[in-house]
Amino acid sequence: MSTTADLVAALKKELKSAQMTYADLAQALGMAESSVKRMLAKGDMPLSRIDAICRALALDFADLARRVADSQPLLKELSQAQETAVVADKKLMLMAICVLSQWTLEQIVTTYRLSEAEGVKYLVQLDRIGIIELRPLNRYRLKLAKTFRWRPHGPVMHYFRDHALLDYFAGSFDGPGEGVLLVHGAISRSLAPAFWERMQRVANDFAQQHLADQRVSEREREGYTVLLALRSWEFDVFTSMRR
Repeated sequence: MSTTADLVAALKKELKSAQMTYADLAQALGMAESSVKRMLAKGDMPLSRIDAICRALALDFADLARRVADSQPLLKELSQAQETAVVADKKLMLMAICVLSQWTLEQIVTTYRLSEAEGVKYLVQLDRIGIIELRPLNRYRLKLAKTFRWRPHGPVMHYFRDHALLDYFAGSFDGPGEGVLLVHGAISRSLAPAFWERMQRVANDFAQQHLADQRVSEREREGYTVLLALRSWEFDVFTSMRR
């Protein structure tokens, strides 16, 4: 939810954009200019006053709140508690993965055994957790940054390692556009971060393409999962044979 201070800050920007002076606003509100200046400087006022200023600006309050929400910083990572809530319910986790892929509610309930009521319920939960901002007609805004990642040692990655990792690598990786590469080598420690940066760029490119291809028909799209990893590691069978 937007704080009153956020709304007031947004109103100041709207006043400047509309080239409306404090004197103009004071006249529209039937207040003294000094009172308007003091009110806006304090950054705290009742919602009824904010609504009155919106009317003076010919601005809908819902649009103002949406602009404030859109300006909020996006999350690069969830908290431990947020991730715990996601993995606590398999259907909620499914919804989380779907919204990360920008699926509509209609797409989700058409594809999976979820009723529309269940879908709405889980969207509300994702809104409370902080992953999305739920909007009218069950639309939503994702509150996660393009560089978002699950916590490396968090509940979601633990769940993935325990329940999905073997299933993922059990695939043959021989379909169109599929493949798996296993490359081992010893390189300078100072260069490892540069390789990780390149991998992150690949992940970002994939995420950007996913968003761009939302305009492409569903029949022309296919769901892919990219798994990128880099770590100092040796197969434990080999480690056991070390002197």
